[in-house]
Amino acid sequence: MTKFGELLGRNPDSSPSEERPIRQVLLIAIFFLLWHSERIHRQWRRFLDNCGLRLNNYLRRDPIGILWRSLSQAAVSVTTSLMQLISKRPVLVCWPRQLQNFFLLHWLVFAFSRTRHLLVGCISRVQGANWQYCLVQLAMTIVSAPAVRRLKHAMSVIALFGLIRLVGIIRGGVTGNDFNAIERYGLLVTLFIYFLQCLVFVPLPFFIFNFLGVVLLNVFTTKPKLKSCPSLSPFLCFRVVTRGLYPDLVNENVRHNIKICNNIGLQKYVFEVVTDIPINLEKQAQSREVVVPTEYKTSSGSLFKARALQYALEPEVDNLQAGDWIVHLDEETLLTEESVIGIINFAGAADYSFGQGVITYGHGQVVNWITTLADSVRVGIDYGCLRFSLGVLHKPIFSWKGSFIVADAEAEKDISFDHGPEASIAEDCFFACKAFSKGYSFGIVEGEMLEKSTFTLYDFIHQRHRWMHGILLTALSKKIPLRYKVGPVLMSLAGCTMPFNMLLFPISMIWPMPPSPVMYHIYTFVVGIIIYLFVLGTLQTFSIKQHGLIKCCLLVIATVLCGIIASVLENISSLRVYWIPKSSTNGFYVVNKQVQSECMKIL
Repeated sequence: MTKFGELLGRNPDSSPSEERPIRQVLLIAIFFLLWHSERIHRQWRRFLDNCGLRLNNYLRRDPIGILWRSLSQAAVSVTTSLMQLISKRPVLVCWPRQLQNFFLLHWLVFAFSRTRHLLVGCISRVQGANWQYCLVQLAMTIVSAPAVRRLKHAMSVIALFGLIRLVGIIRGGVTGNDFNAIERYGLLVTLFIYFLQCLVFVPLPFFIFNFLGVVLLNVFTTKPKLKSCPSLSPFLCFRVVTRGLYPDLVNENVRHNIKICNNIGLQKYVFEVVTDIPINLEKQAQSREVVVPTEYKTSSGSLFKARALQYALEPEVDNLQAGDWIVHLDEETLLTEESVIGIINFAGAADYSFGQGVITYGHGQVVNWITTLADSVRVGIDYGCLRFSLGVLHKPIFSWKGSFIVADAEAEKDISFDHGPEASIAEDCFFACKAFSKGYSFGIVEGEMLEKSTFTLYDFIHQRHRWMHGILLTALSKKIPLRYKVGPVLMSLAGCTMPFNMLLFPISMIWPMPPSPVMYHIYTFVVGIIIYLFVLGTLQTFSIKQHGLIKCCLLVIATVLCGIIASVLENISSLRVYWIPKSSTNGFYVVNKQVQSECMKIL
């Protein structure tokens, strides 16, 4: 027992407080690896054999090949001999010595294989290349893909803090002449300016969530890989809800999305188009058209998209079973292979009842650059607030979008979309809060889907108008307890005070106030996060690898300018919703997304 305690890092004469639990865990993990050393030996042997074959194929034409082949064979022989020495099940009292052999062996094998790979790669490029080029290739080969991702994320975080600091420099420091504002401007003006400054605290929680998302989570994600065979995945119902105003668009997108699913090898799926007006959907085994009857009414009087979604859940229409999943798409949404893989993995794991992924808006032919770059902030919010809320907290604190929703069929039927007219303007927001109140968990789906931004500024204003109005109705609803709709309440307050926040900058220049370090740092933090989300969304949509460095730099500059335009347009929507109530009708505005077929092809 004494030897066993010494091997686990315990001193028999020491007290329990002096034990080393971390060392114990590490030794147990190492013992597990040693216990499977035979399988590790086979993997390393196969790896070295493959490297030797590649090396021999190359070095047959080289006079130095004999030397390299000898070294390869010697390395394999030494590796095999050493692995045979420790391949037997280790005796517990022999741990320290065998652990040393184990680590030394694997470091030697790793160093040799990496060195041989680098030398072969560099020798093949020596002819016609200078030594600087060879060094660059050597450095690029040494750095692994995960290390590059971590480096890019670190640079992104540094850029975020640098941007916040730059906003503070442009705005001006906290130093300045201290004076009595009441004596200079009067009581009413001073109170009004202080009131405007305090309104900056309203959207602060939302931007804190975005900050935590882009700092704690790596925004440079990898392409998802299938964790199981697609043919073994649960049944997926891709549900598209449409008014039926753009039948050509829906038919074309359904054909495109079916092709993507077939390329992945997905077998158990169907595309279900729920429409108010028949669109004559192309007859296919994987597609189904559901026409909502004109006389259909829900028990709570749901309207618009919520009414169509509820009709699809009716027992006489719905044919989904327990274990099936529903993927909600808009009529202009295009799947990608990465998003389908992410959906298969999410549904196969079944760790959460609901999930959502990232949507980008600039792929293919861009119809309106202003609205497309203005929607870059939505991509940035997906990587920030959405990933932190759903991926870390697993709760829709600040709601979610109405597309790229992956839902367990049984959970969706339990919540339903029949919650009355107040839940029919922003049915996605109301649904998320309702699911949150019932204790369902949420997660992030890997991959990204593609959509189009609005084609005109007029549609942009009406789209934001509907969102703000629907979120406000959700925040005011008595059907959801307050603790489950804190996000919509804060979003509604932020939308209500948005015009005043826009006035803060010019008013502070006309009537400067005594310097306040707290307000200074909060203001620079909020503005810096906003700009960063715009820039991040643009760079995630228009990659440097695809569009080049110069074009991406120009797009970043244009994004900042379009962000100003988007702020003005959203303030117009805010005025119409919160300050001109007569302009807020209960209608469901449908933006135009119909373009020519060649515009929908992915470049």
